[in-house]
Amino acid sequence: MAASFPPSTMRAWQYSRTAGGLEKNLSLITSAPLPTPKPDQHLVQIIAAALNPVDYKPAEIPGIARFAITKPATPGIDFAGRIVRPATNSKLEAGQLVFGVSGTTPLAGGALREFSIAKITNAVAIPEGVAPINAATVGVAGLTAYQSIVPHVRSGNRVFINGGSGGTGVFGIQFAKAAGCHVTATCSTVNVELCKTLGADEVVDYKKESVLEVLLQAKGERQKFDHAVDNVGTDEELALRCHEFMRPGALLVIVGGEPSLKNAAQTLKRKVWPGFLGGVKGNVVGFWPEQKAEGLERIGQWMQEGKVKAVVDSKFPFEQAPQAFEKLKTGRARGKIVVDVALETYGKASA
Repeated sequence: MAASFPPSTMRAWQYSRTAGGLEKNLSLITSAPLPTPKPDQHLVQIIAAALNPVDYKPAEIPGIARFAITKPATPGIDFAGRIVRPATNSKLEAGQLVFGVSGTTPLAGGALREFSIAKITNAVAIPEGVAPINAATVGVAGLTAYQSIVPHVRSGNRVFINGGSGGTGVFGIQFAKAAGCHVTATCSTVNVELCKTLGADEVVDYKKESVLEVLLQAKGERQKFDHAVDNVGTDEELALRCHEFMRPGALLVIVGGEPSLKNAAQTLKRKVWPGFLGGVKGNVVGFWPEQKAEGLERIGQWMQEGKVKAVVDSKFPFEQAPQAFEKLKTGRARGKIVVDVALETYGKASA
């Protein structure tokens, strides 16, 4: 007799502490209960999940790990999957392939398990011709790149992207080019060709030259930037001197940066410290993406049209999720790291 679907239990990676690193505390539970979705949530079978720094960085801050995350917790936000039970009044149907953002909190999205939930606004259909493994890479990274660039630019603008080869940067370059912009991106020597392949018009190799010095060489208003995104967030000088390489009123969006007291202090300083006393003279803002179906649908359309492609650094089997986090923590991934939850078996399991 065929097994019932969905099953009553599932496999799930869980942690209850993060001392020494989240990856060292992950345990593979083989009989975890399935989540119970609310009326505005889908129950989805996870096919693949892609990792982001936000999957471990906040969880490893002692206060957040202790009080803000319900234990046991399952990490993972970006996913591709199949609808098991659609949300009430959703246009999506059972069996339909979808991608987007898992869970109800970015602190523990729950994608590293065989079944999860997704809000009705956080999952959209995978366009025909787009592979689930590629759709899985979008989620947080894709929405971050999209929302930090596309609404702020128009065709012909000059855009600077600090950190062009990471999970967010590889999308940012392509989105800016799809919007008709001239793109200057930074990366290390080994990733220069990757950034050029993605469409970057100019690439600054931070291993060989000072990024800030190159930017300051821009002569005249026509060579200055109309928009900039910092996916790295480690060089405060870029923010303090952005008015020197950007046009008046242009926006520098800071996406990257470690969650720390030092960075919190720098953010506060940018907001309140006057420029004439050494504070920021340009237009600098922090950023967290809004989870909107519109952006996911646009990205999916671009992928279907071939204007945007997923960059997968590596793929790990579900049983090696801790090793996937180890790779993520090296900071050397070219694009996204994907965990294969059920790429080969999801069709059979739901049949």
